[in-house]
Amino acid sequence: MTSPLGGGSDAHPPQIDTSKPHPARMYDYFLGGKDNYEVDREAAERFIEAAPEVRDGVRANRHFMHRAVRHVVEEGGVRQILDIGTGLPTEPNVHQIAHAIAPETRIVYVDNDPIVSTHSMALMEDTDTSVILADVRDPRTILDHPEVRKAIDFEQPVAVLLVAVVHFIADAEDPYGIVATLRDALPVGSYLVLSHATGDVHDDGREEAASVYDRASATMNLRSHAQVVDFFGDFTLVDPGLARVTHWRPEEDPAEGAPSIGIYGGVARKNG
Repeated sequence: MTSPLGGGSDAHPPQIDTSKPHPARMYDYFLGGKDNYEVDREAAERFIEAAPEVRDGVRANRHFMHRAVRHVVEEGGVRQILDIGTGLPTEPNVHQIAHAIAPETRIVYVDNDPIVSTHSMALMEDTDTSVILADVRDPRTILDHPEVRKAIDFEQPVAVLLVAVVHFIADAEDPYGIVATLRDALPVGSYLVLSHATGDVHDDGREEAASVYDRASATMNLRSHAQVVDFFGDFTLVDPGLARVTHWRPEEDPAEGAPSIGIYGGVARKNG
């Protein structure tokens, strides 16, 4: 799809704030996409200067998501997915991965950036997949949204995806309470898929890189391995537990000399 909102365009739909960088549009830029603005590109380039491995990191994060979705659908038997903080569409998308295994899988995409919902809705119009505009910081609004209630049966297992989104929730916004609200809404047999940026694997803690987001629409809040584990609550992490995304059930071993990626990923099941 060719977007009128691509890289060099000055045109943009109403309600899209282009005065500040947005994490979803910066992520799109890191992935080589065109659905971003000058303010996003400038911030992304500052981040790349401070953390040169970021492009490898976002690709590794996407690949982790692909493997995690395959796991929860194929091995976990889940047929409902709630993808929160979905970001701009990048193929293969969650619904494409899930439908390749089980075409009856229902997916709801959630993001707080209108540009994301605009593009996602255009791509999903010929599928049973739903797209809603909402913010992870208000989880009850997501859980009670009519489109979510129409698509998702909370009496049956659900996979909630929080892929590279929770690190944009500041401590003052109660990230653990937000994730717990989502976990508590899920029945036994459900899964939580979560990835999160960390400073653990780099000597400088990547604090300078994270500070680029101080002027964005959401700050980046790096957390340690132990802090990220806590997001899973009493859910049981599947093997290999919380690991760097490059090491979570990789299809092949990371190449020797590959950059260290400061993103943890995990998949956990509610066992009851």
